[in-house]
Amino acid sequence: MRPILVVLAFAAALATTGLVSAQDRPPVVIELFTSQGCSSCPPSDAYLGELSKRSDVIALSFHVDYWDYIGWADPFAKPGFTERQRSYARSLKQRYVYTPEMVVNGMGHDSGIDRSTVRGLIDQAKGQTNAQPGAYVAVSIADRGPAGVTVSVPAFATDEKLDVWLVAFDPQHKTQVVRGENRGRELIDHNVVRNLALLTKWDGKAATWTVSSDKLADCDGVAILVQRADLGTMVGAAQLRRTSK
Repeated sequence: MRPILVVLAFAAALATTGLVSAQDRPPVVIELFTSQGCSSCPPSDAYLGELSKRSDVIALSFHVDYWDYIGWADPFAKPGFTERQRSYARSLKQRYVYTPEMVVNGMGHDSGIDRSTVRGLIDQAKGQTNAQPGAYVAVSIADRGPAGVTVSVPAFATDEKLDVWLVAFDPQHKTQVVRGENRGRELIDHNVVRNLALLTKWDGKAATWTVSSDKLADCDGVAILVQRADLGTMVGAAQLRRTSK
């Protein structure tokens, strides 16, 4: 995936209007890989909706395309989302990909059907953050209305290039499914990812990036994920619900 061209400036100050700053401890990132063509997915989709209401979690729904052949083409599925899941499978040493699958902070995975397991992975991610406070970076996002958003990070000690991902998502979609395993059902999907792009490979120097509105797919939600290379663990994250576009 090609990096997006961005405007880069060091030590830039952000205006307070429309600004979301990371807390002292970054939120836990939960990525649900799901499909409207999968009859096992709706319970995990609903659970992601509950998780999306938590202030300490960034919950994102990536729709994969490998179930489209059984009768219902998921309107939100993209090959790039399927490839992200396959890359996680390699990183997490899985034998295969499956839906539903929740990947927690890039460090563990579960179907999301057994909620206690996911809660345990969230607690584990928080425990690692608390034990290593200097190993995480604060991320800030400022809404610039029609001009897009501005992303800011402070200096961060690292000996590797970190991947900074831009995620544009819609808060909710309702779909009447007329074919496939879920035919006859109204499915409700939460924080549906519409665009995923590699913003930059970051060297740890304090920086600000401006992302134009055309990269945000006309979505109300924007998340920035800072992650170790090859879909490793999350190093920092923030999200913003846009109020002006």
